[in-house]
Amino acid sequence: MVINQKADLVQVTRGDNRITTMGKFLRKTSLDEMPQFFNVFLGDMSVVGPRPHMLSHTEMYAKKIDKFMVRHFVKPGITGLAQVSGFRGEVETDKDIIGRVKHDVFYIEKWSFFLDMKIIIKTLFNFLKGEEKAY
Repeated sequence: MVINQKADLVQVTRGDNRITTMGKFLRKTSLDEMPQFFNVFLGDMSVVGPRPHMLSHTEMYAKKIDKFMVRHFVKPGITGLAQVSGFRGEVETDKDIIGRVKHDVFYIEKWSFFLDMKIIIKTLFNFLKGEEKAY
């Protein structure tokens, strides 16, 4: 991503001119997520769990979306139920964030080893087939 003042405030969008050619490749292949495994090893993140949002979005959605803050009861994850269920990437409408939160809360309430394995397998499948919202 090109250095800019909006990087911490504005979410990446399709065709975003802030993303370099190399950045497009890294994001499309999800290789940009690899450094987050250091956070997993440090114990700050989990492989599976609700994806973290930008701080500015957390403040906004906490006021707007019921149960949004429930997502913070568990460690954030590199992948999650919402992401493998079609709620990955840019939040274009309220429907996107509401769907994401519903899936995250379901994951928290129904967590199991088998649910994590299902999410990991779906993540690998999505990685291999490519995802439309990976940009």
